Amino acid sequence: MSTPADIQQAAERIHAHVAAVLVDVDDAIRLLLVALLADGHALLEDVPGTGKTSLAKAFARTLGLAFGRIQFTPDLLPSDVTGLSWYNQAASRFEFRPGPIFCQVLLADEINRATPRTQSALLEAMAERQATVDGQTYDLPAPFLALATQNPVELEGTFPLPEAQVDRFLLRFGLGYPDEAAEARMLRRHAAADPLAALGALEGLPPLAELQAAVRAVRVNDAVLEYLVALCRATRRHPAVELGVSPRGTLFLHRAAQAWAAMAGRDYVLPDDVKAVARPVLAHRLTLEPGSELRGGTAGTVLDDVLAAVPVPVEA
Repeated sequence: MSTPADIQQAAERIHAHVAAVLVDVDDAIRLLLVALLADGHALLEDVPGTGKTSLAKAFARTLGLAFGRIQFTPDLLPSDVTGLSWYNQAASRFEFRPGPIFCQVLLADEINRATPRTQSALLEAMAERQATVDGQTYDLPAPFLALATQNPVELEGTFPLPEAQVDRFLLRFGLGYPDEAAEARMLRRHAAADPLAALGALEGLPPLAELQAAVRAVRVNDAVLEYLVALCRATRRHPAVELGVSPRGTLFLHRAAQAWAAMAGRDYVLPDDVKAVARPVLAHRLTLEPGSELRGGTAGTVLDDVLAAVPVPVEA
């Protein structure tokens, strides 16, 4: 059984391995590690060209897991994601041909360029690690981690993700533009060749299932648990919010806080761990009142209000 110290060491090694080929993405790597350790999925949202796809590929190669990629486009069909049953004339029977979703790390690239019907093909896989085709259910390989990238909905040719699907992502975050020094380092690293092309798997890591089990064993005492629940419930009462955090969001915040604490080498969660992951875990689950959006309100400002208003337990 792995310990929090093992998790901390593994997380640091993975972080260093990925950061060796990408610049100015430390926060994003930490959040991807939270998704991995908490057995969740991550949605990377930003404008084109900021490195979303490169980060997802680097993370997958570092873990050495079976990798699949789907380039989402408006003409993509659900069967292009899950697979289909086809008639084998030689054998005189129908056979299942698995789609690219049958992998361990799935890069769903530009997911919001596909239609909602195709986007929904991922729902069952993300929630239950299985896919149903023509009435037959097939288990996905374990572990299964979906790393989806999307462009901001304001860009042409995008479709908003259904709320039910957005809620299944453990967290959502962006990368942003690198600062001047980081952008210069990026150019130097790419001067001779793409450093991602030579990136191999990191050896000697504990089994991922062990690390995830150790995260689930991280203690959350009653005071911190009540604080976590109070934060989520406060989003449902905020005057600027039409639809607050779901119970699934509360559960995901709990798991993410456990992973954050374990990455720090602790076997217990502090209120600061909850605060550290609150925005990437909760912001995309909030639906604001139209009037609030017109006045410039955002999910971030709502969470700022909630974090400021909910008392932090003194003894945790």
